[in-house]
Amino acid sequence: MGAQSLLTRLSTSAFVPSFKDFQGSLSDTAIPCFLLPTKWSSMPADQKYGLSTCRIRTSRRQFLCSVSSRKVEDTSDNLAQCSSKPSRKRLAVFVSGGGSNFKAIHEATLNGSVLGDVVVLVTNKEGCGGAAYAKENGIPVVLFPRTKEESQQFLSSDLVTTLRELEVDFILLAGYLKLIPVELVQHFPKRILNIHPSLLPAFGGKGYYGLTVHKAVIASGARYSGPTIHFVDEEYDTGRILAQRVVPVCAFDTPEELAARVLHEEHLLYVDVVAAVCEDRIIWRDDGVPLIQSKEDPQQYN
Repeated sequence: MGAQSLLTRLSTSAFVPSFKDFQGSLSDTAIPCFLLPTKWSSMPADQKYGLSTCRIRTSRRQFLCSVSSRKVEDTSDNLAQCSSKPSRKRLAVFVSGGGSNFKAIHEATLNGSVLGDVVVLVTNKEGCGGAAYAKENGIPVVLFPRTKEESQQFLSSDLVTTLRELEVDFILLAGYLKLIPVELVQHFPKRILNIHPSLLPAFGGKGYYGLTVHKAVIASGARYSGPTIHFVDEEYDTGRILAQRVVPVCAFDTPEELAARVLHEEHLLYVDVVAAVCEDRIIWRDDGVPLIQSKEDPQQYN
């Protein structure tokens, strides 16, 4: 299937540009169904996060540790990479809902915090807030998977073809509730990240998303929770953990209050991790554990 038939139309009034209107050199073939930006307004930060008044103090400082007894594969090559300026990365973001993490990442690419560009949004819900934000900012949208009622089906292989033609470097799952197709994992090894609203491996797996996670955390009596960013494999929430951030669970938290506290940290953590990914600061220990190399001191990892 050609690229021209791959991108879905979510609006009957969609503007149809060619690839030359976007960054990157793809092909001379115009791909239809990029969405016409529409007006979209966001809530003020304090309303958006809805943070509770829990006063337990935590530190957002990242703790770094030296790798001594553990070997890091291709250390010299990784240090050489860090000494040269990396190129801007092309990012695909997958969402199913409001897309607040997507917005945080996109804003970071615009203000220079992240050395990359969001070149496409993939969603399974054409009317979600993430799709609305993408339209407002001129980011092309792909609907995947399509409903059975759609006259033209869009297969996993079609999605892989689309992302490859867009020259995507990394895929970022930001509240995407569908299992990623095996074909996609195989074509983008160690290049797909997901964020989960608990400290994996606890409270993860199929069915654990949204308020379900936070209800389970509170019911368990856990004193701490927080977001986890991990690489994606063929199962739900089982890929290698890359980064975590801890938040307190207050004595009388509601699931909504805990969710707001975790979400606030998600936005900060995901931007930090995507910045490291785009700067080629992810290295792999010899036992398969990924580490983030410190930007200030390449000899330190977290």
